[in-house]
Amino acid sequence: MLLKRIASLQDNPEPLTLVDIPVPEPAPDEVLIRVNVCGVCHTELDEIEGRTPPSILPIVPGHEVIGRVAETGHRVTRLEVGERVGVGWIFKSTGEDDENLSNEFVATGRDANGGYAEYMTVHERYAYCIPDCFTDNEAAPLLCAGSVGYRALKLTNHTER
Repeated sequence: MLLKRIASLQDNPEPLTLVDIPVPEPAPDEVLIRVNVCGVCHTELDEIEGRTPPSILPIVPGHEVIGRVAETGHRVTRLEVGERVGVGWIFKSTGEDDENLSNEFVATGRDANGGYAEYMTVHERYAYCIPDCFTDNEAAPLLCAGSVGYRALKLTNHTER
């Protein structure tokens, strides 16, 4: 599997390198996703340039992922092979309202391999079905910028449409 990954950050003019790694195996509660598109968020630039360094290196960045489920772990119940899904910033957490603040929070593409690859895995809870009204290219940025905007709108308690 070819991918771009961050190998090192210190004074490295080319921190992203193209490498060949094995296709990951999904854990029992995970899905394997064949990546179609992965957007580029400013967070990736912060990671690559060392302002928000990954917790582990090397790491595969990318958290605006659109792809299709290629395989499911044996405990997956929500998703089926072939479904089009998206993956955002939260790779894994508690599932609670404040999950992005939890000590169990794991970020896609920073703390776990993300979507700058042909395949990635993620817990089924954090793979979202994508409606057909969006192309892959249109949907990818919604997994980050769109969710931030949506959350901001929800916090205003504005209910008019």
